[in-house]
Amino acid sequence: MSTLAVTDPGSLIQSVDWVAVAPPLVAALAALAVLLADLLLPARGRKALGWIAVGGLVLALAALLPLTRGEARTTFCLPGGAGCSYVADHYALAFQLLALGGALIAALLSLHTVDEERLPGGEYWFLLLSSAAGAALLPAARDLATLIIALEVASLPVFALVGLRRDGRGAESALKFFLSSVTATAVMLLGVSFVYAATGSVHLSAVADGLAHAPGQLRPLAEAGAVLTLVGFAFKVAAVPFHFWVPDTYTGAPTPVAGYLSVVGKAAGLSGLALVSTVAFRPYGHTWGLALAVLAALTMTVGNVGALRQRSDTAHSAVRLLAWSSVGQAGYLLVPVAAAGYAGSGDPLGATVAYALIYGLVNLGAFGVVAVVQRSGATRLDDFRGLYARDRWNALALAFFLLCLAGLPPGLVGLFGKVVVFRAAVDAGLGWLAVIMAANVAIALYYYLLWTAKLFTPAASPAPAADAAPAHRVPRPLAATLGLTAVGAAVLSVAPQLVLQVVSGSLF
Repeated sequence: MSTLAVTDPGSLIQSVDWVAVAPPLVAALAALAVLLADLLLPARGRKALGWIAVGGLVLALAALLPLTRGEARTTFCLPGGAGCSYVADHYALAFQLLALGGALIAALLSLHTVDEERLPGGEYWFLLLSSAAGAALLPAARDLATLIIALEVASLPVFALVGLRRDGRGAESALKFFLSSVTATAVMLLGVSFVYAATGSVHLSAVADGLAHAPGQLRPLAEAGAVLTLVGFAFKVAAVPFHFWVPDTYTGAPTPVAGYLSVVGKAAGLSGLALVSTVAFRPYGHTWGLALAVLAALTMTVGNVGALRQRSDTAHSAVRLLAWSSVGQAGYLLVPVAAAGYAGSGDPLGATVAYALIYGLVNLGAFGVVAVVQRSGATRLDDFRGLYARDRWNALALAFFLLCLAGLPPGLVGLFGKVVVFRAAVDAGLGWLAVIMAANVAIALYYYLLWTAKLFTPAASPAPAADAAPAHRVPRPLAATLGLTAVGAAVLSVAPQLVLQVVSGSLF
C-alpha cells in the first residue's frame, strides 16, 4: 500500500502509513515514556518502570496483528514507484516478531536483575526499548541509509547496557564491544558510499539495477563497496573472524543483556545482511553466496570448537559456553542466506527465519535459567553439578533448553530447525556445507550433553556455590517467564509446523 500523494507537479506530499510503522514506533514511544516517568516519578514509584517497558513491548507486539492481514504495506516511497524506504511484508513481520518478542522476554528476565544488581532503572529500560525499536525497524528498511540508521539505533544503546554493570567487568566489556563495533560501522559506511557512487541510489532494488548495468570502470568500486558492506553486517551477526568481541562482552554484561544480544542483536544483523545480499547485491549472487558459505562453515566450526574448549572449573564458564554456542548458531543461520545466492532468489530465507525464531526462544530460556542460578553465586559449569537435587524445576528447564539447542528429544523443535537449514543447503547444491554442518552438530552434542549430565550428577565434593541452596526464592514473574518459555518450546516440539505457518509468505 503506497501512500504517496501528488498535489501538483511542483510539490509532493508524503503521507505516512502509521499502521505499517506502528511496531517500531510504539517501542520508541515507550522508551520516551520510561524516560519521562523516570524524571517525574518519586523514588518508590520508579519500580514500575520495568512494567511500563514490558507493557510497551506488549503493545508493540500487538501492533503486528493488523499487518498480518492483506498484502504488504509500504510507506516513504519515491514518486513513480522508484522505491520505498519502509516495507511491512511477511519477512519484516517475522523478524519484528523475533526482535520485539525477544526484547519482551529479556525485559521480563531483567525485572529483578535491575534491582538486585542496583542498575539505574530509568536508563536501563530506556536503552533496552530504544535498541528494540531499532531492531524492529531494520527488517522493514529497504534503503541503505535507513538500514544503517536502524542498525546503529539497535547497537548503540547496547554498549551502554553492557557497561551499566558496577563490578568493573561491564566497563571493560562495553569498551571492547564499542571499539570493535565502531570499526565495523566505519567499514560499512565506506562500503555504502562506494555502492552509492557506483549506482547513484541507496534504495535496495535500484542498487541491484545499478550494479547490473554499472559501467566497466565503476565495477571495481561497486564490488569493493559490496564486500565492505557485507563485512559490516557480518560483524553484527558475530560471524568468524568478526566474532572476537562475543565471549568477553557476554560475560561482562548483565545476563539478560547477554541473552538479548545473542538473540535480538543477532537477528537485527542477520535480517539486514539477508536484505542487502539478496536484494541489493543480487547481481553478485554467486560471489557473495560462496563467500557467505565459507563464512558459515568457519563460524559454526570455530564457535562449536570454542564452546568445546571451555573449562568447567573457571569463573563465568557457563555464560562463556553459551557465548561460543551463539557463535556456532550464527553459522547455522548463515547457511540459508548463502543458499539464496546460489538459488538466485530469496526462497531459502524462510529457513533462516524459522531457525532464528526457534533459536531465539530456547536460547533466551537458557540464559534465563543461568541468570536464576547465578543469583546464588554459581557462575562455573561445575557449579551446575547436582542442580536437580537443589532446584528441580530450573534444572529440568535448563536441560530441556540445552536438548533443544542440541536437537535431541524431547527438544525436537531444535532438530526441526536444523533439518530445515540442512535442507536449504542441499537444495542449493551446497553438499559440502551440509556435511560440515552435520559434523558441527555432532560436535555440539558433546558439550550440550555434558552440561545436561552435570545437572543430574551428584557432586562428590561440592564447591560452596554448588552446595548452597538458592539464596532467594525465584520471583514469580521470573519463574513465570521461564515457564512460558519452556512451554512455548515444548509446544513447538510437538507442533513444529506452527513455525512454518509464522514464516509462511516471508519469502521474497
